[in-house]
Amino acid sequence: MDRFHAMQVFVAVAEEQGFAAAARRLQLSPPAVTRAIAALEKQLGISLFVRSTRHVRTTDAGLRYLVDVRKILAQAQAADDAAAGIYSKPSGRLTVTASQLFGKLFVMPAIIQYLQHYTDTQVEALFIDRKVNLLEEGVDVAVRIGELADSSEHAQKVGSVRTVICASPAYLKQHASVMVPNDLLEHNLISSGGANQASDWRFAANGKDKNLSVQARLIVTSNDAILDAVKQGFGIARLLSYQVVEALANNELVLLLEEYEIAPLPIHVIHREGINASAKVRAFVDLIAEDLRADKFLAD
Repeated sequence: MDRFHAMQVFVAVAEEQGFAAAARRLQLSPPAVTRAIAALEKQLGISLFVRSTRHVRTTDAGLRYLVDVRKILAQAQAADDAAAGIYSKPSGRLTVTASQLFGKLFVMPAIIQYLQHYTDTQVEALFIDRKVNLLEEGVDVAVRIGELADSSEHAQKVGSVRTVICASPAYLKQHASVMVPNDLLEHNLISSGGANQASDWRFAANGKDKNLSVQARLIVTSNDAILDAVKQGFGIARLLSYQVVEALANNELVLLLEEYEIAPLPIHVIHREGINASAKVRAFVDLIAEDLRADKFLAD
């Protein structure tokens, strides 16, 4: 068994979550992919995948193996590139993720710069308002807002944003004043989340953070939809400062309860490869980190 080839097949099956899709990606026959995985599992003495009629999922042991195999393949590619004298020239496919609105406003310009400068690269941008698992979903670089929990990811802090409460002037003219956080309970609230309509909004008071349990009248999963609803005067929303910059400048929105704001949330650019990151990853991380640190709306 060609161990290096088997590792490449394993990564393709894990990332594509299917044998047929991996075969198409590698331009192999499905039986060849099946044989390679079977031989690898026999060699290792473990099951790498859980198979069903509809899905192929990586086992816990397979996920751990996937981390190491990706490192090995990246190092092998780096060695090949160095020997060919092209290590400093990024090439290949890069997958990047960020939240929808942040991705549109701040990440997409960096992607365009990257593609224009490095003509041998391709980028897949995954802009979605949920936390993406870099390992399971085969993502190279993520831009995340908030504290990081996964110590296995390599992170660079590039700025911060505030959590703000806002409403339209038209809404405020028709409703009671908001002087303290508890006043929000008497208002129409717009929130992000799932089916559970109760959520906690956090505020700072007397040097401590406190949660206020609120009942939103409108719950949506997209932050730009929340922004639209609050600008139309339906109610009060909690958003991030970068999301409302334009609306504040145009007097479409007004900030509330600024004295009760919690500490700003950090923005990080993260990836999994560390000092052994491939040229395509290193180049993009350096580019976007420089862009975000220079943006006045994301300043610490």
